Amino acid sequence: MTLSGPSVRPLVWRAEFSYGDRIVFSSRRRIVIAAVAAAVVLGASVFAVVQLTDDAREGPVAAPRIVQPGAPGQSGRVLSPAEQSQLPAPPKHTAADTQFMQRMIAHHVQALDMTALVADRSVSKDVSLIAKRIETSQRDEIAQMQQWLTERGEQLPGPHEHHAEHDAVMPGMLTPEQLAQLVEARGEQFDRLFLDFMIRHHEGALTMVQQLYAEGGGLEPASDRFAREVNADQGIEIRSMRELQARLAG
Repeated sequence: MTLSGPSVRPLVWRAEFSYGDRIVFSSRRRIVIAAVAAAVVLGASVFAVVQLTDDAREGPVAAPRIVQPGAPGQSGRVLSPAEQSQLPAPPKHTAADTQFMQRMIAHHVQALDMTALVADRSVSKDVSLIAKRIETSQRDEIAQMQQWLTERGEQLPGPHEHHAEHDAVMPGMLTPEQLAQLVEARGEQFDRLFLDFMIRHHEGALTMVQQLYAEGGGLEPASDRFAREVNADQGIEIRSMRELQARLAG
């Protein structure tokens, strides 16, 4: 699943924001109003790249340096403060962003519940390896989402929130019956079932990313970047698991 969007993007933000000692890099996303502002200030639609200067990294939130790329064969130039003042600030997070992070944490927690079963049940080295990759990446992403929520004063989900009503509303989530089925499986049966369930689980995460943008979220640079990383990483893992499924079936 890929993220859809317009083929022409007149102005693209790429921002680096400093949160304490962490630097969070944004993904690129279309901002229509920015194109209008850029056309007024610069006389043409441009790509604006927001970067941190070395000195700015010392503050809690770094002031950006915005570069206007030059024509082919020409170097870019840094926009003056007056020109920068005409550009809109990066959008703030919305309720859709907050809900996405809260729900995706619960979604990831169930994936960790699934990978925790592998060591005692799998007979495939490849299944164990991909489960370890999933565990590592999703633990890291849970920490990122928790930090995102904390920095914005939003509520963190409870540790077992995914075991209740959220099973019915989050795409790809295993039901209690399916999770029990995975717990009872052993050997090759477990490996096949694990891959089947985890692929569905990952596909559900991709659906949640699409829902984020459909609900008006993902405009905040950090939220957009994170959602796109989830989309890319889990898409790669889905392909790897499907290839492994084919090998185990052969």
